[in-house]
Amino acid sequence: MTRTRKTLAWAGGIFVLLLAVLVVLIATFDWNRLKPTINTQVSEMLHRPFAINGNLAVQWQREPDEGGWRAWVPWPHVIAQDLTLGNPPWAKTPQMVSLKRVQARLSPLALLTQTVVIPRIELTEPSAELVRLADGRANWTFTFDPKDPNAEPSNWTVDIGAIKFDKGHVTLNDQTLKTQLDVLIDPLGKPIPFSEIVGEKEAKKTQEKGATPQDYAFALKVKGQYHGQKLNGTGKIGGLLALQDANKPFPLQAQVSIADTKVALAGTLTDPLNLGALDLRLKLAGSSLSNLYPLTGVTLPDSPPYSTDGHLIAKLHEPGGAVFIYENFNGKIGSSDIHGDLKYAASQPRPKLSGKLVSNQLLMADLGPLIGADSNTEQKARGGASKQPAGKVLPVEAFRTERWRDMDADVEFTGKRIVQSAELPFTDLYTHLVLNNGVLSLEPLRFGVAGGKLDAQIRLNGRDTPLEGRAKLTARNFKLKQLFPTFEPMKTSFGELNGDAELSGRGNSVAALLGTANGGLKMIVNDGAISRSLMEIAGLNVGNYVVGKIFGDEDVKINCAAADFGIKDGLATSQLFVFDTENAIIYIDGTANFATEQLDLKITPESKGLRLFSLRSPLYVRGTFGNPSAGVQAVPLLLRGAGMVALGVIAGPAAGLLALVAPSGGEPNQCAPLLQQMQQGKVPKTVK
Repeated sequence: MTRTRKTLAWAGGIFVLLLAVLVVLIATFDWNRLKPTINTQVSEMLHRPFAINGNLAVQWQREPDEGGWRAWVPWPHVIAQDLTLGNPPWAKTPQMVSLKRVQARLSPLALLTQTVVIPRIELTEPSAELVRLADGRANWTFTFDPKDPNAEPSNWTVDIGAIKFDKGHVTLNDQTLKTQLDVLIDPLGKPIPFSEIVGEKEAKKTQEKGATPQDYAFALKVKGQYHGQKLNGTGKIGGLLALQDANKPFPLQAQVSIADTKVALAGTLTDPLNLGALDLRLKLAGSSLSNLYPLTGVTLPDSPPYSTDGHLIAKLHEPGGAVFIYENFNGKIGSSDIHGDLKYAASQPRPKLSGKLVSNQLLMADLGPLIGADSNTEQKARGGASKQPAGKVLPVEAFRTERWRDMDADVEFTGKRIVQSAELPFTDLYTHLVLNNGVLSLEPLRFGVAGGKLDAQIRLNGRDTPLEGRAKLTARNFKLKQLFPTFEPMKTSFGELNGDAELSGRGNSVAALLGTANGGLKMIVNDGAISRSLMEIAGLNVGNYVVGKIFGDEDVKINCAAADFGIKDGLATSQLFVFDTENAIIYIDGTANFATEQLDLKITPESKGLRLFSLRSPLYVRGTFGNPSAGVQAVPLLLRGAGMVALGVIAGPAAGLLALVAPSGGEPNQCAPLLQQMQQGKVPKTVK
């Protein structure tokens, strides 16, 4: 052997010997000697007391998941016991987190590329106490102060693949959200397959997306308060948070009660490190949709009790903000069914709710809470703060306009069939609701009624205080025989009802808006019939009295009924209100005060031809909307037409009403000649 070869052999042997010595030293090194240094360095970096109080050890093991020659490279398995992390100085308690044991595997080869790769961290009996004060300070927020503020950022990166955990306990006291929660995590004893919780069908859909959810491994119990409302819940979760692998979605299942709202969910969370996406079957139930606002921030209207069942997909890291899609949901609101798709985007400058809703069978009573037109008992049941005063007819419950500015909306709603009663045949409903920066519009709000259409354009400006509202309503082609289907004399009628109304007002309730309203109302009814029995069908006791006084118990043909009311500051004043029947013309003068809900009307009938009325004095209708009364004036009937105002005053309203005259089934419309005479300043001629 040459001298050179001997030198190389000695050098190689020494290197191998040194390497062996290094391996032996590392394998037998007492890592507890480094604990004081580690504790000090981490405490200084986090500005919190940190300590490994128990044993610190490193075990070297080959990594079975590595292939080829890499499988021969041993990995360090770090095991630390009894770890604690303290709170910042402002916290009332000294400790934030404690762990009975932490175990992590570290890739040695990745260190060559300045990357700390930890495929999995295992936590045993974690316990955490999370606190956030009203000023925003939170103990889970850490401040890192580099020694040299001008130093370049570190090139080292940390890559954690998954977190496995054991039974644990977490408390949260968040003063900014008025939330206090206590969460216990316990092993199930025996894992439950994902398909057993969500169903075979949903599990198959998840697998078709290329994902294989874990089994449920732990049970959850949670109690406390959320946004100031009592919360209780139970659930199940997986045991391994796959932070990087989307093919290992984290299973979730829970039943939670928050005040009177019930939430049930089952599905998966993917990319938990970033709360990447949720894929859940979600069921909701409660006394009113509006009660979801403090829980979700989504502005929804007051409603009767509801329940829904649908599929929630959440994409939490979209460029424009998190997106939640509640698709293919079915449910009930009151006694009405509801179906559709909704999308909530946490966009700027405001979140936006959009979608389409359909009800195949809609009960009119279920729409009442939208405007506060439900009973005090129903308002109390859904948590309403305001109560309808006794004797008050117009709804006084205030619109929650402060919520309108928190969110935008663009939602279409279709009610295919409306169930009301045989006496009031609403048939269908369609509306397009748009909420934009506090301005709510329903354009159109369209009802099918008795073969015709009631078309409304409503705009409510919630940015103003009080709210400013405008409404334009058009009633066209209401068929009288369909409007009163149970009234026998109307079944042969070809008559129609047509009308227009335009109103504006200020106030935060229906009562306040109408109590300050300005505008007008016009209406024409032709070729109908009237009797006491019709008033009974309509539930109009006062009308029953008035008709009985004028016509007795007979059915009387209406040639034309025309009304024109001017409305100023909530006071509706009759400019023209006349009924032309086969044996009398009836004039109505007076006011209806929406602010005080008071009626003051005088009814003056005028006999046609030689027929004499037993009635010798005009009638009156007074009292409130809720409790009107009628009687006979203590003065005799005046001369023909004298019950009307000066003839020149009615010419204008008569001309305006002519625009509503419509032919009825090809028959002559008797409203036209009546109004034409009035337009010319003449008292309508009697029929002899």
